[in-house]
Amino acid sequence: MPTETALAELHALADPAKAAEMAAYHKAPRPYLGIPVPLIEERVADWRAALSVGDRTALAAALWETDIHEARVAAAKLLTQARLRPDGPAWDLICHWTQSFDAWALADHATIAGQKRLLADPARIDTVEDWTQSPNMWTRRAALVITLPYAKMNHPKAGDLAIRDRALAWAETYIQDRDWFIQKAIAWWLRDLSKHDAARTRAFLDGPGTALKSFARKEAARHLA
Repeated sequence: MPTETALAELHALADPAKAAEMAAYHKAPRPYLGIPVPLIEERVADWRAALSVGDRTALAAALWETDIHEARVAAAKLLTQARLRPDGPAWDLICHWTQSFDAWALADHATIAGQKRLLADPARIDTVEDWTQSPNMWTRRAALVITLPYAKMNHPKAGDLAIRDRALAWAETYIQDRDWFIQKAIAWWLRDLSKHDAARTRAFLDGPGTALKSFARKEAARHLA
């Protein structure tokens, strides 16, 4: 599918009034079309059904490069599925995107696509660890978001627990960063973990987590008795 065709389908759904609201809400300086995510997902479902994995990845790359908010959401959605073979090019593309993240919404859509690829090949955690040293706060935050599935596992295996502990170690190094989004990401990770591994969550909060901002500590402990 030509990129121009995909963009034309998105522009046909545009709502200028909602676009102005979204621009004010997201604040990131890029074009907005005002399309709700469910409508984007409907278009993407049709595209995915008609395209090979390689063509999906190529379209995702082209849509992201437009810098249109909804096109970038669609790009991430094109790669958000558990079974994607071969998935090396998709993983490389997602990793490339992380370096230019500049706002939470697009970062989350793209990183959720990355979660599927990390679960498919946990050895990719070594690449994720490099993100924790990035000068870009959104890239560092993505290291926690992409590992969230490991906080949610009910019956993790040894390798899963190793990644869980690795992510907690990253979270500990992030505590000194007082940015709201970083603190929120730590709290998000711990809150999800608390529903599956309360002991690890309490140990973190009673240890390095004492230095979290108060709102983050409260959020992290929300589900603890």
